Amino acid sequence: MFATVSKRFSGMQLIAGGFFLIILIGTLLLMLPWAARPGESTSFLSALFTATSATCVTGLIVVDTFSHWTLFGQVVILCLIQIGGLGFITIGITVSMLLRKKIGLKERGLIQESFNVIELRGMVRLTKRVILGTLFFELAGAAVLAACFIPQMGLLQGAYYGIFHSVSAFCNAGFDLMGRDAPFSSLTAYYNQPVVVITVMLLIIVGGIGFIVWSDLYDHGLSFRKYSLHTKIVVSSTLILVFGGALVFYFIEGGRLFAGMRMPDKILSALFCSVTPRTAGFNTTDVAALSDGGKLVTVILMFIGGAPGSTAGGVKVTSMVVLFIYIKANLTRTVGYNVFGRRLEDEALRKASAVFCTNLTLASAAAVFLCGLQNFNGMDALVEVFSAISTVGMTAGLTTQLNTASRIVVILLMYLGRVGSLSFAMSFTDKKKIAHVMQPAEKINIG
Repeated sequence: MFATVSKRFSGMQLIAGGFFLIILIGTLLLMLPWAARPGESTSFLSALFTATSATCVTGLIVVDTFSHWTLFGQVVILCLIQIGGLGFITIGITVSMLLRKKIGLKERGLIQESFNVIELRGMVRLTKRVILGTLFFELAGAAVLAACFIPQMGLLQGAYYGIFHSVSAFCNAGFDLMGRDAPFSSLTAYYNQPVVVITVMLLIIVGGIGFIVWSDLYDHGLSFRKYSLHTKIVVSSTLILVFGGALVFYFIEGGRLFAGMRMPDKILSALFCSVTPRTAGFNTTDVAALSDGGKLVTVILMFIGGAPGSTAGGVKVTSMVVLFIYIKANLTRTVGYNVFGRRLEDEALRKASAVFCTNLTLASAAAVFLCGLQNFNGMDALVEVFSAISTVGMTAGLTTQLNTASRIVVILLMYLGRVGSLSFAMSFTDKKKIAHVMQPAEKINIG
């Protein structure tokens, strides 16, 4: 099936078109009468927004997931989250393997494109590990969360809540059903329950470090020296961002948003505030109540995001590390861009710069649009647009206030954030023959 379609379309075009088709199907399913609770009506734009947010594992919502959607609607959203998190290519290839169909070169190329892997070999083995790893982590997370929810909600509902929130957290989606207590409350009622908070954080981190890193960790255990350069960069930068971000949040919000909390709860809240922007969308504290400093740190973490080939969004930690290494090399007048005893290729710098500039330009333009159109606070608008394009799902309270034009802008940002803004743009030129002609060089003044 994939081989036939890919003869007419490039891998990038197939991925972009596939996500669009899944969003459209999800929208139609959510518009069915039995998808919404009695007395609740769902417009096309609201269904489209929700389907896009779920498929693009974002988490921004215009209606409360528990209050508005029936069990059928919630299951549709959960399925869209799982498809969006793993990628429909992965699921399609898995079905083919279960049917014992041969996985040819075309299919392997699609897996490579979907996981953003450099080498073509080992794609079938990687797919198996992704599926088995996903099942293991989601089931383990569901079991722990269900054990916490069952005493409060009963067996069936507690188990269902455990599964829903485990899948949502692992896929970095940010959808929740806590509207049963208070609409749009996310996990704020559990800020002082370490088992729930730590389980969700671990699921977010595991889902966000990427499938390639999983495979490397599985093969080499705790032997850091044996890891690939990609894994070394992802693991080290993730640790720095998680604990460094938590430290910043603790000092900024310790006497503000966290005031009145016990010391362990402050530490737990600071850690969660550092983890969830990359790129999960859950919150244990009120995002709208963050200080401007806290919101700015949140925007920076959202913009960075997780690792390539993961369920997370953002420009990716590898892009930021490459740019920082480039800056360091220029400041110290070092030849080459070196890290962990290896030299990075120029192509990595070109791609990282393009992704950085593209996402920053799109988000900035969207923020200006939202402020000009609806007169939103500038910092709150930045939280909204960076949350959308980085597929995070955190909001300063603007999502439910968006008018039609603003919703369309946010929908486009979520879609581009999941597909990849640079990949989407390149999909239109992927098969065009571009003449590589060297133009005459001329110097310009910089800095």
